Amino acid sequence: MTKNFLRRFTILFVLFYFTQTGQAQNFPPTVLAAPPKAEREFRAAWVATVANINWPSRPGLPVDSQQKEAIALLDFLKANNFNAVIFQVRPQADALYQSSLEPWSYFLTGEQGKAPEPFYDPLQFWVEAAHDRGLELHVWLNPYRAHHPAGGPVTDSSIVKRKPNLVLPLKDTGYWWFDPSLKGTKEHATAVVLDIVKRYDIDGVHFDDYFYPYKEYNKGEDFPDSASYVAYGKAGGKLSRGDWRRDAVNSFISNLYTQIKKTKKWVKFGLSPFGIWRPGYPEGICCFDQYDILYANAKLWLNKGWIDYFSPQLYWPISRMNTSFPVLLGWWRDENTKKRHLWPGINVGDTSARATLEVLNQLMTGRGLLPQDKGVIHWSIGQVIKNAALQKALTEGPYKRRALVPASPWLDSIPPTAPTAKIQRTSDSIGITLLPSTEKDVFRRVVYFQYQNTPWNYVILNRAEKSATLPLTLMSAGKKQPLLHVQVSAVDRVGNESLKKEVSFAK
Repeated sequence: MTKNFLRRFTILFVLFYFTQTGQAQNFPPTVLAAPPKAEREFRAAWVATVANINWPSRPGLPVDSQQKEAIALLDFLKANNFNAVIFQVRPQADALYQSSLEPWSYFLTGEQGKAPEPFYDPLQFWVEAAHDRGLELHVWLNPYRAHHPAGGPVTDSSIVKRKPNLVLPLKDTGYWWFDPSLKGTKEHATAVVLDIVKRYDIDGVHFDDYFYPYKEYNKGEDFPDSASYVAYGKAGGKLSRGDWRRDAVNSFISNLYTQIKKTKKWVKFGLSPFGIWRPGYPEGICCFDQYDILYANAKLWLNKGWIDYFSPQLYWPISRMNTSFPVLLGWWRDENTKKRHLWPGINVGDTSARATLEVLNQLMTGRGLLPQDKGVIHWSIGQVIKNAALQKALTEGPYKRRALVPASPWLDSIPPTAPTAKIQRTSDSIGITLLPSTEKDVFRRVVYFQYQNTPWNYVILNRAEKSATLPLTLMSAGKKQPLLHVQVSAVDRVGNESLKKEVSFAK
């Protein structure tokens, strides 16, 4: 029964996709009575710096080449109608930004602790370049990984040497890991995050699935925190070892969310845990247990609303019985009692035609299960860049038009003031220039327009774009259709849109 359901589910969404993209229909255009509305969807990609997976292409790459590679990635996202980037700035208790708390990253300069030459701040560069392209930038940090085996030698500048009381070596693998139970670990990781939030104009803070380490990182053995647990017991602690570990992570996540909001309320906090909470949740799902192996009680974090967006890594096909994408997404949706954003992470792993179709099916499945809060994060940007067929399918289908990031009303529900527009008319077009706003939190502006016998359309302008040009007539249904309406709006940092202001362009 489950197999037949999944087969029918997949077929329905494939048909829905083709219907929505117009590849299976050709209806004549009509004037829509509804007011104009821009699409809303979170369209993000991870940019991994650990082991130089996505950027920069190698340690010690010259600064001008680093910047060219960064711009190429961001230009790609803009051209393919993404609206956010998840940029890894702390892969191993190091920094791809200027920090007094942790050393410069080996993955950036080829030597841990060495600054770029000539000097620049990569995070500042990425933030400015992303915002100029209308992209949100979320900083991605690994809270507990102290050293990665691909991260070069452990130098005197490393946190492993500077804070040896907080870290533990994993068995013969080259990994060093913070002990999450220690007060000093929580204080240090919190200070690192808040330092970034205070000094950079970021849009979000993001953690992935690494809490207590996967067991293969310690050659299958348990995490070596016996000394900490014994000290806890001697101090009167009563929790089992598993509950004690989970409590350490829970308290860190809860407090960090509170501290981020005290610092900058509009900065979103996102988590991307392993996609399965526990085997059997929901029924038929197996096999990895993050609750008992990573000591990550991700369901609790979602239930409590300690996050602003939740992106479980649902890296499995729709039709795989024991890890089915829609079955797991539906379960996480039902656990989202605080109505935070639920934007799953997706990963299909190759560039085949079958993989491309799987991505499209998963996007449309997500839209069907979460129609009011659409969005995904692609693992990783490299998979999309290397797959020309997927790019074409996205931009001709679900990502055909640009989209605004869904609003976060629990952070702020007050919209900005509508912008003021200046019109310059010629014989065959109008130029619409949006005047600078006095409101600092305006992040995007939208120009809506409608021609006779056609639906409303729109152009989303980022902060670097001040104007749009529209022809006075448009060919549609074999006839020249005159421009009837132009409206403009402003959108703030958390996605609130102003009232739409009608713009007069009559002679």
